[in-house]
Amino acid sequence: MKGNGATAGLLNGVRLEPVPPGSEVALGNEAARHAGAPDKKTLEAATRVLLDRLADLQDVFQADGRHALLLILQGRDAAGKDGLIKTVYGAFNPTGVRVAAFGPPTPLELRHDFLWRVHQVVPPRGMIGVFNRSHYEDVLAVRVRRLAPEAVWRGRFAQINDFEAMLHANGVIVRKCFLHISQDEQRERLLARLDDPRKNWKFRLEDLKDRDRWDAYTAAYREVLARCSSAAAPWYVVPADDKPVRNYLVARLLVETLESLELAYPIMNPAVRAAAGDFR
Repeated sequence: MKGNGATAGLLNGVRLEPVPPGSEVALGNEAARHAGAPDKKTLEAATRVLLDRLADLQDVFQADGRHALLLILQGRDAAGKDGLIKTVYGAFNPTGVRVAAFGPPTPLELRHDFLWRVHQVVPPRGMIGVFNRSHYEDVLAVRVRRLAPEAVWRGRFAQINDFEAMLHANGVIVRKCFLHISQDEQRERLLARLDDPRKNWKFRLEDLKDRDRWDAYTAAYREVLARCSSAAAPWYVVPADDKPVRNYLVARLLVETLESLELAYPIMNPAVRAAAGDFR
């Protein structure tokens, strides 16, 4: 983390740690805030530094071409998935980014296995992708809303782990973030949607029904985090009540991920360099 010593010190402990495989994660309201986070001004300044770094890293990532990066975002309604994508992915050159959002499956998609529509939009090597919701809806919403028998959705955990392991083995770096908000914060954001004509088109009756299913979704998310966090595709719980904290944490995770890849620009082909001698 670049910056002066005081700022760096304030942010040392403000980072995400992967969910250990098989662990029980606390998803109470208190986990939706980061107790040690500094003030908004400090966070936003630090995030701008990270976003500049992401822009630089994307350039060499795309040129390097050995990997793809996929960020999977899950969260309750109004958790901030759209806002996070706008802020953090706004740092990237759009020509090197692929964004995919998943709603209810179409009739054609329902005739395929549940991963078919997902695999088609996994970013190719050299590209940075993000999923706004994902294949995890097939063990979350499908489970809570009872859209399929338990024997069907429970078998999908192993299929998801195998799928993500296959992506990893083929050069796709997978990072998964659960944007965790409290009941009170979700209520405030849903009310804001009702009051703001620029946002109330987002409000759905299903949002209210899902709010009544809060405990059922909490149990479903706990099982997802326990069963599907792995070394190949780790889950991270992002305290998302505070938007500057959320943005900083995910931007830092992406910077740390890209920096760990030892990226490099390709060496120019000697034949091309020799042929270009006359041009020089």
